[in-house]
Amino acid sequence: MTGPLAGVRVVVLAGMGPVPYVSMLLADMGADVVRVVRPPHRSARALSQTDGLTETADVVNRGVGSVAADLKDPQGREAVLRLADSADVFIEGYRPGVTERLGLGPADALARNPRLVYVRLTGYGQTGPRAQDAGHDINYVAQSGALHALASAGGAPRPPINLLGDYAGGGAIGAFGIACALVEAARTGRGQVIDAAMVDGVAILTAKLQGLRAAGLYSDEPGTNFLDSGAPFYDTYLCADGRYLAVGALEPDFYAEFVGRLGVDTADWPAQNDRREWPRLRELIAEAVLRHSRDEWEAIYRGSDACVSPVLTFDEAATDAHNAHRGVYTRVAGVLHPTPAPRFGRTPARTPTVPATGTTDIADIHARWETATSRADAVSVGE
Repeated sequence: MTGPLAGVRVVVLAGMGPVPYVSMLLADMGADVVRVVRPPHRSARALSQTDGLTETADVVNRGVGSVAADLKDPQGREAVLRLADSADVFIEGYRPGVTERLGLGPADALARNPRLVYVRLTGYGQTGPRAQDAGHDINYVAQSGALHALASAGGAPRPPINLLGDYAGGGAIGAFGIACALVEAARTGRGQVIDAAMVDGVAILTAKLQGLRAAGLYSDEPGTNFLDSGAPFYDTYLCADGRYLAVGALEPDFYAEFVGRLGVDTADWPAQNDRREWPRLRELIAEAVLRHSRDEWEAIYRGSDACVSPVLTFDEAATDAHNAHRGVYTRVAGVLHPTPAPRFGRTPARTPTVPATGTTDIADIHARWETATSRADAVSVGE
C-alpha cells in the first residue's frame, strides 16, 4: 500500500452521509479500511445504503473493503471486536447509545485495545437536547446558523447539496480529528474517543465570518455582503449562450482589470464600493456580460488578474486544460472520480480504482491484521 496512512487499520460500521466519505479519505491516503455491513449481502443497497447506486459507481467506497457481521448476534459482535483489537481507528455513525447497547461502545472497544481511536460521527453530537434527533445535511447546516447565510437578497436559503454538512463539516473535519488523535496515540500509546458532530464542524467553518460580524463588516441579512452575492463584482452572470461566468473581482486592481476588459464604456459607472449604487452596477455588468458567450469571455480574461472564470459542469471540469494537467479528475470504469487530495511529495495517495464488490471473509481480515499487529509488537519490544 502507498500513502501517508499506509499501515493504519480502520474498522467502520457501515452508515450514510459522512461515514463513507471519511472512510474514502482515509483509504485514499493508504489506510487499510474495512467496513462492516449487515448480512446477508444481497445487493449494492446492502453495502452502500445509497439508493440507485451500483457498487462500482459508489465512488466514496473506493479503496474500502467490506465484511459482513450481524451486530446483534454475540458471534458477530465478537468478530467485530476482534477487528477492533488489531485496529488503529474505529468509526461509527449511529445515534448516541446505540453501539453501547450492541456491546460495541467506546468502553467495550478501548478496554480491549487502549491504543484505539474511537470516532463517533453524528449530526448533533453525543450530548445536548437534539442528540437523539434524526436529521440530514440540511438540518445540521441549518442548526449551525450557516444555512441562513446561503441565500441571495430576498431569497430563500439554498441547501448546499450535502457538501457542507456531510462532507466538509462531518467527513473532512472528522478525518482531521482522526489524524490528530493518531499523532497523539503514537506519542502516548493511548487512544481516545472523538465526538465529531456535523453541527460543530459546519460551525467552525464559519470562523472568518464570525470575526467579520464582530467587526461590523458582515450583515446577517443574506445577499448584502461581499461574499454572498451582495456585491455585484462577486457573483455569477448569464452569458449570451445561456451559460454562466463567475466574477470574483474584489480588490480594486482586480476590479479595474475586470471592467477594463468588458469592452464597454465604463466612464460613468458607479464607484466599485458605493453600496447604494450596487443594484445599478449589477445591471450594467449583467448587460455587458450578455454580449458574449461564456467561452468567448474565458478567452478575453484568460491570463488576466480579473478573477473571472467560466462556471463549468463536472464533465467540463474533468477535461478543462488546467484540471487535466493536474489530474483533478480521472475516470475509472467510466465513472468520474475526484483525485485524492492533498498531494504528498514522498508518500503519494492511492490511485483511484473501482470500488470493491461483495464482501471478504472476516476471518481473512482477522488473520491479516493480527499478524501485522504481532509483527509491530515484536518490533516495539526489540527496540
